[in-house]
Amino acid sequence: MSKNNIYKLTCLILLLALQLDGAGQLTVIVDKYPEPLHVNENIFISGSFEGWSGGSADYQLSKEENYHVITLPKQKGTILFKFTKGSWESVETGANNKDIENRTHTSDLKADTIYATIENWNNQKEYQSTAAKNVHVMVEKFYMPLLDRHRGVRIYLPLGYESCTERYPVIYMHDGQNLFDKSTAYLDEWEVDETLNRLSAEHGFNTIVIGIDNGEDTRMDEYNPWIHPKYGGGEGDKYLRFIIDNLKPHIDSTLRTLPDRQNTSMIGSSMGGLISYYAGLKYPEVFGKVGVFSPSFWITDDLEKFTLANSNLEKSRMYFLAGAQESESMDADMLKIVNQLTELNPQAHDHLKSTIIEGGKHNEALWRKELATAILWLFEG
Repeated sequence: MSKNNIYKLTCLILLLALQLDGAGQLTVIVDKYPEPLHVNENIFISGSFEGWSGGSADYQLSKEENYHVITLPKQKGTILFKFTKGSWESVETGANNKDIENRTHTSDLKADTIYATIENWNNQKEYQSTAAKNVHVMVEKFYMPLLDRHRGVRIYLPLGYESCTERYPVIYMHDGQNLFDKSTAYLDEWEVDETLNRLSAEHGFNTIVIGIDNGEDTRMDEYNPWIHPKYGGGEGDKYLRFIIDNLKPHIDSTLRTLPDRQNTSMIGSSMGGLISYYAGLKYPEVFGKVGVFSPSFWITDDLEKFTLANSNLEKSRMYFLAGAQESESMDADMLKIVNQLTELNPQAHDHLKSTIIEGGKHNEALWRKELATAILWLFEG
């Protein structure tokens, strides 16, 4: 029997076994990929169903003779995912090493199988910096006392900052590596600097932005106030106390800021959207304006209880954003929380705005496209 026929027979046996014993399972088979993988290299699947970790050990594919395979619990509705070799620096790419869209899969079958071909790997692609001249990186990483870690911080200053005495509002943003510079972004950048330079020219709006780098392998812990049995978490409050007690006082004392709550904002996406929402409700005396983009509300069952206990928006403003094609439930999960806030706040229409973008996917393209609209709405009141 030829090697190809053996491979097909093996896959058939695998599928039959799944149908008999694995109802509700999803099997992912990568049968074509760039050769060779080095001896210590493996293939991982990362996506909306596991928090976009980039390479969790729980999602490493097993190596068979002619393919890599992993069996996952059945996923509800549509999932988004990509393959990596263990981190976003080694994410799969397309022809000519170009970035590709997230893969998607939807199935209602009891047991299902995905066959995938990987065309290329990122292989540490070299990009020239795309950061504008008014973006600065703090020379020394900032110490996080409660977490005993150090973190990189990036600062966007309005055009002409050095030649005036004006004071500015401040937006704190997460995943700093992805905000300003293609050369440091894992997949793509938000183009925050280009967006704000344009808002300055077209609308006369100027603000300082503080981009806090994520901790890579600690990102899921720091951006989640609650502990998830599989994805960790529980460090969200310590992360926010770092911003409130350490970083913000430093920024307010060294830069010309407007430090009050009405001029202090927080914006984030995905897990960053979750921690931004939490910050807006838990610490409204600090963050008076919050942008909640594509929030990972799925990660906790405690969100409605938390919202009920911290629902007084007072003069806060919150802008919610999701794409209709991010996942089956992300927009619905977000609107459920928005509706709860609306019921708890009779004047919510003055404080809340939610937007669902048709065709919008879980990526930087969605967030950068809607960023200007969100910022202008947040700061108009």
